[in-house]
Amino acid sequence: MKPTPLPTGIKIPAMLLLCFACIALSGFAQRPQRPSAPSGPWMNSSLSPDERADLVMKEMSVDEKIALLHGVGMPTDDAVTPENGPSNRGVGYTVGVPRLHIPGIDMSDAAYGVRSSGVNGRYSTALPANVAAAASWDTEAAYQYGALIGHELRAQGFNMSLGGGVNLTREPRNGRTFEYLGEDPVLAGTLVARLIQGTQSANVIGDIKHYALNDQESGRNSVNITISKRAARESDLLAFEIGVEQGKPAAVMCSYNRVNGDFACENEWLLNEVLKKDWKFPGFVLSDWGGTHSDVKASAAGLDNEQPGRFFYEKRFKDALDAGKIPQAELDEHVHRILRAMFAAGVIDHPRQRSVIDPFAGFETARKIEEGGIVLLRNEKAVLPLSAAKLHTIAVIGSHSDVGMISGGGSAQVDPIGGNAIKPAGEGPTHWMEEIWFPTSPLKAIQARAPHATVKYDPGTDPAAAASTAKGADVAIVFAYMWASEGMDLKSLSLPHDQDALIAAVAAANPHTIVVLETGNPVTMPWVDKPAAIMEAWFAGSDGANAVGNILFGSVNPSGKLPNTFPKSEADLPHPTITMPPPESSHFDGAATPEKWAMGLPPFQMAYDEGVKVGYKWYDAENKKPLFPFGYGLSYTTYRYSGLQVTPGDKVKVTFTLTNAGAREGSEVAEVYAALPAAAQEPPKRLIGFSKVKLKPGEKQSVTVEVDPKYLSIFDEQKNDWSLLPGDYTIMVGGSSADLPLKATVNLK
Repeated sequence: MKPTPLPTGIKIPAMLLLCFACIALSGFAQRPQRPSAPSGPWMNSSLSPDERADLVMKEMSVDEKIALLHGVGMPTDDAVTPENGPSNRGVGYTVGVPRLHIPGIDMSDAAYGVRSSGVNGRYSTALPANVAAAASWDTEAAYQYGALIGHELRAQGFNMSLGGGVNLTREPRNGRTFEYLGEDPVLAGTLVARLIQGTQSANVIGDIKHYALNDQESGRNSVNITISKRAARESDLLAFEIGVEQGKPAAVMCSYNRVNGDFACENEWLLNEVLKKDWKFPGFVLSDWGGTHSDVKASAAGLDNEQPGRFFYEKRFKDALDAGKIPQAELDEHVHRILRAMFAAGVIDHPRQRSVIDPFAGFETARKIEEGGIVLLRNEKAVLPLSAAKLHTIAVIGSHSDVGMISGGGSAQVDPIGGNAIKPAGEGPTHWMEEIWFPTSPLKAIQARAPHATVKYDPGTDPAAAASTAKGADVAIVFAYMWASEGMDLKSLSLPHDQDALIAAVAAANPHTIVVLETGNPVTMPWVDKPAAIMEAWFAGSDGANAVGNILFGSVNPSGKLPNTFPKSEADLPHPTITMPPPESSHFDGAATPEKWAMGLPPFQMAYDEGVKVGYKWYDAENKKPLFPFGYGLSYTTYRYSGLQVTPGDKVKVTFTLTNAGAREGSEVAEVYAALPAAAQEPPKRLIGFSKVKLKPGEKQSVTVEVDPKYLSIFDEQKNDWSLLPGDYTIMVGGSSADLPLKATVNLK
């Protein structure tokens, strides 16, 4: 098959092409000899995953069963041993049962691409940050996002993904906001389900994480989240519920924090009552890395697999089993779930086998998803799109935009092809808590689209010098960034490194200033009325510069909508300051023995007393006007909504006409909200559905959104179930949570 050519502006040096060739050859050289066809009744693919798991278990010893319940360290960091030798040097490995043709479970972090590829000398596509995929509101794009990750995991020799993050944005300063899918459970849950489906389509075990209420990084190992069951079920847990029921992940990763007193990985309510009983989840639960705190309690509560090591789920587990503290049936339940997941995901029928990744296809997928997720926040006097023919001078300012674009850090970090753009290329793998700039140059992308213009660059380190560069240019484009990472929360939502002053100075010097934000979190903008245009590009991925260039110059019409509310001020947040852990809850004093780890750090309290009022629901209920509302985003065309009809039934059908009233083809995200009866005591409205519709100029289309009754219900703690209250429901449709021109009332009984 002929490879897709690289997007405009991307050039691969000869040495890098040689590296691709070496990678290709090494992939074939390292390919193991195909073993003889596995035998055993469990290899009958016409049987159900449950039947096959039971057949294998009949042949397993107790020691083989227990070996499936834990990892054997972090192969990435540990010396090679007989146990981890077959692994692909990822972040986790569970030994299989070779004599029964059950492979090991080889795990890699894979939030927006396969992590640590540099360790084994291979290449991975960096997709735009997950929050950018959420900003696309595009279920097909979410599927492609997951499918590319699944394909590249298999190509590198992994058979399990540790992506699937869906924690809601309760705390917008959370350092992992960029890994998640926004503040609304219906949006986040729907998209993560499609992402999981895409990942598992490659015969890779997919997971969903971090279950649950791990919504800040500060003190994540010791914080105790207190929240009512109703509030949890209608917010954070609803996102997981949708993801589990629709996406059918093979695994769920429990989180570090406590929830209402118990660690999430030994929380009977979370794991057994809600996940396994209420949602009927058939797969297995694995701990976040070091998130296991016991053997007997965790096992009884529903934890199936300890990662990355075996503090509790090896010798201690067997001792407890022998002593009768852990029933044999409980062990078998854990093993059954793990084996069932492996059969269901196809990792036994389709053994992992290394192949060569196609970087050209990866770049194209990453670019298209980024184009769909970029959000145009401001466009005064239609300064955008730019016309190359009318531009003589362009000033490009700030954020290393001459060479690259920033990425998100932590366990999500992808090693960029070519190395960190602001360090010598090819320097090697990335390092924890290090700012990594992908070598995708906005400056070069802009030069390629305006070849006859003079394009000047200024680093943006001196606002006065940058203003001087901008003055007199036909247009000034300021790139501003805010890095974020796992293991930290942002000190504030203000842009760091004096970039607010930079933007204000440039905008004062040039009325045609455009600001391009590279962030994973909402940011405050004291300068918001000064630039002519503002664009949120997020952490843009391997080919982010070309995506930004295509939006700036109009070859792509922006269609992204905000998955998170942008507040005017942190004073408007439910928690104006982050609750930080006291010193005694911050780290272990001395060696972390199993006994000390079981006890855990002293807890500190974080009360989610805002309850269901997450994101836009908080601003609506508290009558606070945000800087930019949830669901907001501009286009180079205009859309008109009309003809709303609401039809009750098993699923409420919301039908309306959407018209492209402008002169450009574009895609509009039509959003459907509902106001519940007063007796529900809910925030003023909630998202209940959406549809992304592509329209040619002048085209109109009838759109129908079917609404799951659960999205119109409240969670009744007394019934321990969802309840649809009788009464009048107001259905609202429009282009953002703050712009809903269509309204209709329907009585539901």
